[in-house]
Amino acid sequence: MNIQLSHSAANISSNLKITGSKSESNRGLILQALFPTISLENLSNSDDTQVLQKALKIVNGVVDVHHAGTAMRFLTAYYATKPGCDVILTGSKRMQERPIRLLVEALQSMGAEISYTHKEGYPPIEIKGKKLHQHSVNLQANISSQYISAIMLVAGALPDGIEINLIGQVTSVPYINMTLELLNLVGIKGEFKNKRIKIEASKDLSPVTVNIESDWSSASYFYSMMAISEKAEIKLSNYRESSLQGDSCIAEIYSQFGVETEYLENAIILRKVAHNKPMRIHQNLVNSPDIAQTIAVTCLALGIECELTGLHTLKIKETDRLVALKNEMEKFGAKVEIGEDYLILSAQDGLNEGVSIETYNDHRMAMAFAPLALKVPLTINDADVVSKSYPGFWNDLQKISFNTVEGA
Repeated sequence: MNIQLSHSAANISSNLKITGSKSESNRGLILQALFPTISLENLSNSDDTQVLQKALKIVNGVVDVHHAGTAMRFLTAYYATKPGCDVILTGSKRMQERPIRLLVEALQSMGAEISYTHKEGYPPIEIKGKKLHQHSVNLQANISSQYISAIMLVAGALPDGIEINLIGQVTSVPYINMTLELLNLVGIKGEFKNKRIKIEASKDLSPVTVNIESDWSSASYFYSMMAISEKAEIKLSNYRESSLQGDSCIAEIYSQFGVETEYLENAIILRKVAHNKPMRIHQNLVNSPDIAQTIAVTCLALGIECELTGLHTLKIKETDRLVALKNEMEKFGAKVEIGEDYLILSAQDGLNEGVSIETYNDHRMAMAFAPLALKVPLTINDADVVSKSYPGFWNDLQKISFNTVEGA
């Protein structure tokens, strides 16, 4: 499904409730599978979370996670530590190109029985679950925090817990802290100090209910709309100032674009306020790479030069997001330079109209470029890719007066 997108009004105003955080939901589901005394509220309705829910019901056979990278990493550790499980864990063609060797080797060093069925270092993998008694593991920390979180999540169910020694620069620290805080919230003791994570074994947990906060990554697209609009105010429900999500830094970042965030008891209000437009934006996003596309497109819309760094993990996402960003922004007349871990956008006046955005099976490409329709009409190809994390995205855009016309 392709969507022709435009917006005729200068003002935006609405009240919205965005689905629960995919990151929090998927961590919660793994913990709930290991400790059934845990209850979860406001689960994400994303494809990724639904894929994980279905997978957790499978004990033997083939488990296909499609494009869900988080599910691939978390399930690798989950199945490896579940005696009696015998599965082949696989995914889409792109998933089979995304490396998993570091996580597999870490689990193998703990005694896990995992083998590759096709290409060494990549899914599909065959996992025979067993009880793992090794209580210490070394793990390279500069590739994906999901490898670290995967082991942290199963640690409480291990006979002796786990001590994870991190090697190299630690990537996406807020996601590790999110995992740790969720563990502590449900009653599993753990700490993270000096590149060492220690999680204690937990045989019995008291009943506890976890209310999943709405997704800050999804909120970022509305911050982008606020920045691009002349006048705007939106209330987003189920958000907290003391968030577990690293992408909540979007509130501080977008203050540079004149977007004010007011925190209520269980919601936020975004407002466009008078400000001096910056000439240049520089952000190190090593702790929040998922909002890089949003920020880059905002700068494109406003004619602001930007330099985004700390983006090395974007090359192993649903697509190579740096290449994808360069390709699509240049269609609007932008000048873009990318490297292994950075993107530089030169300032420009005006945008080419009638552009069709390729989404590369990447939900964030679709949603990050959508706010540009406040400036020029455009088309989003394969627009239903948003279901990976935010199935109601296009419906919510209609509520704030975006015109969405479905095409072939």
